[in-house]
Amino acid sequence: MSSRNTRRITATLLAAGAALGATALPATADSNQQARRSHVEISGVQYDSPGRDDRSNRSLNKEWVEITNDGRRAVNLEGWTLTDEDGHTFTFRHYRLRGHESVRVHTGEGRDRDGHLYQDRRHYMWDNHSDTATLRNDHNRRIDDASWGRGNGGHHRR
Repeated sequence: MSSRNTRRITATLLAAGAALGATALPATADSNQQARRSHVEISGVQYDSPGRDDRSNRSLNKEWVEITNDGRRAVNLEGWTLTDEDGHTFTFRHYRLRGHESVRVHTGEGRDRDGHLYQDRRHYMWDNHSDTATLRNDHNRRIDDASWGRGNGGHHRR
């Protein structure tokens, strides 16, 4: 085989390898970005406290939003916020949400413990007829929201 043919074959193989490497890099970068993304979402909302709305602490605590971490790694929720359409905001204090676990954020007063946090409010936060619960991380990035009423059709993952 002539040296000219050898150079052509070598150049072709190098070009093919470079093209393959260029297409593989974005896929690798994309999978790394996905691995770093949060797997935290709003998994449930009890916006209309069962029974009579009498503003008792018992009734207030039957109103809640459930946040779930579907990922394997724990997420520190410190500085994250949960807001309604009127701008009422609950800011998470240091709370570590372990992988594959959930926490319910109750409206009323109570003692925080694993799986349950309390906003310590004396008034209902969520509108029974129409509202949106929005979860944002500590960089104010919208993570998830859940809507109900007025044709707001359910759950929206961001």
